[in-house]
Amino acid sequence: MPPLFRRLLAEFLGTYFMILVGTGAIVVNQVTGGSLTHLGVALTWGLIVMVMIYTFGDLSGAHMNPAVSIGFTVAGRFPVRELLPYIAAQCAGALAASGTLRLLFPTNQFLGSTLPAGSDLQAFILELLLTAILMLVVLNVSHGAKEKGITAGITVGATIAFEALFAGPICGASMNPVRSLAPALVSGHLEHLWIYLTATILGALIAVPVFALLRGREKAT
Repeated sequence: MPPLFRRLLAEFLGTYFMILVGTGAIVVNQVTGGSLTHLGVALTWGLIVMVMIYTFGDLSGAHMNPAVSIGFTVAGRFPVRELLPYIAAQCAGALAASGTLRLLFPTNQFLGSTLPAGSDLQAFILELLLTAILMLVVLNVSHGAKEKGITAGITVGATIAFEALFAGPICGASMNPVRSLAPALVSGHLEHLWIYLTATILGALIAVPVFALLRGREKAT
């Protein structure tokens, strides 16, 4: 099996399981009258991201997020020729996950879609900031000593969990274009999708020069 195909398969599977479990937790929380609670949903997101990083990180880097792949590419840490294939694999995995949830919960209206509770501007700014924080964390934990790499899954998973915990009720805490794209497309609720496609990518791009400023002339490893 060609190495690129293995990496793309890992991205597909990682994204599939992340979206299935993460948005699935939202759906299950809704259909069971809040049995998971908001805390449980936020922790589910953090845990599934952590597990997928440890499962697929050594194969594909476990981006599972086009904004992260774009950020790595702009930072010179990921080959440009693999960017579009990675994004395609991530989109396919997310859509397959939302399709699975549609089969399992055919009457659910939103399938875990990200929807702003307040204004579009408020959600946009929050998503931009949340994704910038996440990208900055990802860039730093994937840089330098191997000891840091060992804890990368915990660190990134914890970042996802705490950002979902405090901002989820307001903006949905997407931080990932395909996390919002897939349930929106499958459920047919596209009215706020532009926020989550643009703010997440812009947030990741903002983190790149901040990382470069912090690290100065250090060379990534």
